[in-house]
Amino acid sequence: MSRHLLILGGGTAGTIMANSLRRRLPASDWSITVVDRSDRHLYQPGLLFLPFGQYEESDIIRSTRDFIPQGVEFMQAEVDQILPEDHAVTVKDGRTLKYDLLIIATGCRTAPEETAGMLGPKWRVNVHDFYTLDGSRALREKLKTFPGGRVVVHINEMPIKCPVAPLEFTFLADTFFRERGIRDKVTLTYVTPLSGAFTKPKASKKLGHLLGDKGIELVTEFVAEKVDQENNKLVCFDGREVPYDLLVTTPTNMGDQAVRRSALGDDLDFIATNKHTLQSIEYKDVFVIGDATNLPASKAGSVAHFESETLADNILRHIAGDPLKEEFDGHSNCFIESGNGKALLIDFNYDYEPHEGGFPFSFGPMRLLEESRINHWGKLAFRHIYWNVLLRAWPLPGISRQKKKPVES
Repeated sequence: MSRHLLILGGGTAGTIMANSLRRRLPASDWSITVVDRSDRHLYQPGLLFLPFGQYEESDIIRSTRDFIPQGVEFMQAEVDQILPEDHAVTVKDGRTLKYDLLIIATGCRTAPEETAGMLGPKWRVNVHDFYTLDGSRALREKLKTFPGGRVVVHINEMPIKCPVAPLEFTFLADTFFRERGIRDKVTLTYVTPLSGAFTKPKASKKLGHLLGDKGIELVTEFVAEKVDQENNKLVCFDGREVPYDLLVTTPTNMGDQAVRRSALGDDLDFIATNKHTLQSIEYKDVFVIGDATNLPASKAGSVAHFESETLADNILRHIAGDPLKEEFDGHSNCFIESGNGKALLIDFNYDYEPHEGGFPFSFGPMRLLEESRINHWGKLAFRHIYWNVLLRAWPLPGISRQKKKPVES
């Protein structure tokens, strides 16, 4: 009798897993279903560029079904509850889906309601976000006619998906206002709950210098108590205030609401996951990937890609009754747009900080932790790689799932 693999989520991680496992699991033995509430697949890194007019919506939206492989069922439905004890998932239309193995790839969501005052009457008037399609659209319209003033880019709390995106937005905003000829009328401030510009000390120092070089104020260890929309101020729990004319905030990020309804997550609705095997801590027939996990790794597309290679192997090992590979090491790499047609590239994992050197090989051609135009071109080229290679779970030549030990300089 055929067994059933159920994948919750048709975003980056879920789509990669559907493609990878359909090629590796015999169709006569395993049926595969992907469940997602949306029939539109969003290239999330593109939301960074939409407000500045560098991308159009047609560049970052495709049909979800276009990337689901033949032999995999796609079900457009919203998950209601996950019931691991019953090996079942219920969806909002009342159906119950049984499974033999479950992969949870439900991602994460922004939760502006978690911060007092953020969703007040000026939400998407002069308080904006760019982590959602609606938010990015609204911010694009705002920036077209923004006359100048105090622009504050803000992270509410960690973790967030793509931790460098707010920094990138700040750098791109600096370039955008210069090109509009109004940079002298704009003060830019970057507000973060971290002790520096980024989570990793070496990269934080480099990025902090870049902010200073561009005349961007850095405000650290700022944990927002509320957004005072009446007085246009961001208020910290310690009493500090940062005034703004335009606030571009990254709201609290949380796991999918179905995780909350199922009581499977932590306080932020992220699921306890073995950080090396990707297996659920609580349920042996449940695996978790991408932004849905509580792993101490970046919530980013590159991480989902590296996770997927280990997870695909471990699904086959689990089916065969073999020990799982304790292999995933938190590997992440990402381009950081730094403005003026340049970008940096960082590469790190659980144990190793971002470091200098070449990528993807020791000789390059791209340089790590250095601004360059080739890194910027790499960032732009990634969109093509995403649609045509990464989502379809094809290998990326020269890029290992595990982080190589950095060469001592």
